[in-house]
Amino acid sequence: MPSYIKKLVRPNILALKPYDATGAACRVKLDANESPYPEPLNAGLLRSVKTNRYPDPLAVDLRRAFAKRMLPPKLRDIDRILHGNGSDEIIYNLICAFGGPVVYPCPTFSMYGKIAQALGENVIEVPLGPDFDIDDARLIKAFRKEKGKIVFISRPNNPTGNSFSWEKIVNIIENVKGIVVVDEAYQAFSGEKSFLPLLNRYENLAVLMTLSKVGLAALRIGFLVANPHLIKEVNKTRLPFNVNSFSQAIAVRALGGTGMGEGVKKIVSERHRVFKELRKIEGITVYPSDANFILFHSPRAESIYCGAICEGVLLRNFSGPMEGYLRVTIGSRKENDAFLKAIKNRAAWVEDPHIKNRAEGSHIEIKKEKEIEKEAKKG
Repeated sequence: MPSYIKKLVRPNILALKPYDATGAACRVKLDANESPYPEPLNAGLLRSVKTNRYPDPLAVDLRRAFAKRMLPPKLRDIDRILHGNGSDEIIYNLICAFGGPVVYPCPTFSMYGKIAQALGENVIEVPLGPDFDIDDARLIKAFRKEKGKIVFISRPNNPTGNSFSWEKIVNIIENVKGIVVVDEAYQAFSGEKSFLPLLNRYENLAVLMTLSKVGLAALRIGFLVANPHLIKEVNKTRLPFNVNSFSQAIAVRALGGTGMGEGVKKIVSERHRVFKELRKIEGITVYPSDANFILFHSPRAESIYCGAICEGVLLRNFSGPMEGYLRVTIGSRKENDAFLKAIKNRAAWVEDPHIKNRAEGSHIEIKKEKEIEKEAKKG
């Protein structure tokens, strides 16, 4: 980059590392918390979309379908709902509207911090306790000291998978003079109750939701549910036509069907099975999960990660404070069996000094196979 252009870039952007959503090419992709069950596409529905017209800027049908399917009867007022191009965009809208400092427990979803930094706002990270529960007293103290504006709380939390204490979150809502956003991206997989019923009690509470984890990740649709006056202010930062017509149409159809619910039941059932099998394996520590993934720890995490790639299975490998931890998305039974088989072969990987080279070779080989398949389809 020419030096004169570099000088034009804001310092907070120069210091920012982009979110890396890429991964090795693997036959079994269990690194991104996606559902293994796609929503079937309806050709007639797609043909009904008028590509020469802008999408409904207010997404009225989408918000109504979401309210009917996902919200308690007392909250089914679309003035309480803001739609977004994924929940990431809504996080951006919230920080644009209220500013910072932005406070959140860590480790957690990294986009809270990245978006805040991109907008030039300070971030305050409050470490979780040894049991991965939220430290409410410490968070409240930090919020008051730094004069925070907004708190993000992921429940169930990504990447730990657990649901933070209900009472501790309520304590935070009641004791900070700011906006508290409870991100329920993984709530569908949890047996814990949602914070939605508390919206009528607390004006500073907002609940963030998404369709990405239940089979509609490609659509990029998220929702914010809050009191109408809060929605009105955040909506001012929303770009027009932010959710495209195809996504709106497919999501409305999906919200009226049963496919998403059936997929969630299968994932929860498989999560229980995979958790039990992982606990039998010596040398790893497995953590209970309320989400569609499981976090586990091993001193040989790097070898396990690379060894899994060698067998065509991609996991999420963490670095920094989370070094030694791996996360596996719960896939179909066949995908989960491939993962468990790979994990049980880990002893051979640990003894292999060339494991990283083998993993890189496997990645290149699979990538070439996929490129050949694409060319064959074109032909």
